[in-house]
Amino acid sequence: MLTLTTRRTMMLAAPAWLAAQTAAKRPDKGPPLAPDMVKTFVGAAHGNLEKTKEMLAETPALLNAAWDWGGGDFETGLGGAAHMGNRQIAEYLIGQGARTDIFAAAMLGRIEIVQALVKAFPGIEKSLGPHKIPLLAHAERGKAENVIEYLK
Repeated sequence: MLTLTTRRTMMLAAPAWLAAQTAAKRPDKGPPLAPDMVKTFVGAAHGNLEKTKEMLAETPALLNAAWDWGGGDFETGLGGAAHMGNRQIAEYLIGQGARTDIFAAAMLGRIEIVQALVKAFPGIEKSLGPHKIPLLAHAERGKAENVIEYLK
């Protein structure tokens, strides 16, 4: 059994030990992406597949970069493609490893993903995507009849 003094010593030492472990494992990520480049990429991903591919080939870190349109309205390239109903760009970005979400799944008609998330997190179907666009609108833009019917 540990004494009170031993437990106190362990509690005081833990934060320093954890900080040292975390700092030692962090690789240098390089400088932040240029804001104008992120904005251009997110804009391109709304509807310009060739520009999206070109920019991603030049700067792979753009894949999950988010642009803040103001007031915390964050949007990634995938988010732009999803609310525009641009299946080709969305599938390309997901294929490159983009972090997907319920909005992209709804637009792509991936009912099993949408249903699983709604079941796991009741109320998520009321979430708003970029520009406060509802989940149902994403499904409608993608002409995902199965998801539209489910959400209605």
